[in-house]
Amino acid sequence: MFNVCPSCGLYSEEKAVDPAGPCAVCPACGHRHRFRWLPLFWITGPSGTGKSTLCLELAASATDCVFLEADILWRREFADAQDGYRSYHNTWLRVAKNISQAGRPVALFGGGMPEGIESCPERRYFRAVHYLALVCDEGELVERLRTRPRWRDTSSPEFLQRMVEWNRHLIEHAATTQPPMTLLNTARLSVADARAAVLRWIQSCLSEEGAAALGQQEAR
Repeated sequence: MFNVCPSCGLYSEEKAVDPAGPCAVCPACGHRHRFRWLPLFWITGPSGTGKSTLCLELAASATDCVFLEADILWRREFADAQDGYRSYHNTWLRVAKNISQAGRPVALFGGGMPEGIESCPERRYFRAVHYLALVCDEGELVERLRTRPRWRDTSSPEFLQRMVEWNRHLIEHAATTQPPMTLLNTARLSVADARAAVLRWIQSCLSEEGAAALGQQEAR
């Protein structure tokens, strides 16, 4: 397990991370465990904005990242909104951290906001987390949710209201979260166009990281 110190055997997700390695430093014995410090791409947004559809499209064809649907790990015990679903987010960060040790960053499609993710202990194992919020015109969002198969249970007035309110919140506050989120309105985009937009966003983030790293090297 990644959180087990190979020197003393202590299990800890609270290791300090030294970017110079990068290394995870055991809090008990000081052992420095080298690891791949890659970025993470978190694609969030209310139900009906296209997260699952885009994840399936990208997982089948794109090779820049490992594309994963967050709902595959959802269990009832994670449903604690009071702590911002911290256990759920931290579990996914741990999974993504281990997957990224194979050399490809993870792009995760699931709910969440930066304030609930950035505070998780496992967040330190990523060089950066980039956030893309999928949103939709309200009328289109409601129509998509109402016409889903009945088993998805997305047409009740209460559920529709929650998704509309979250959609509004993202549109109004994406630029002021820490870090800020990029918005992508999928209302008038085909699946192919939305897929291309997500890939452009990922490449843009990677390019910005590369330029920043080059600038730091030149400054030294």
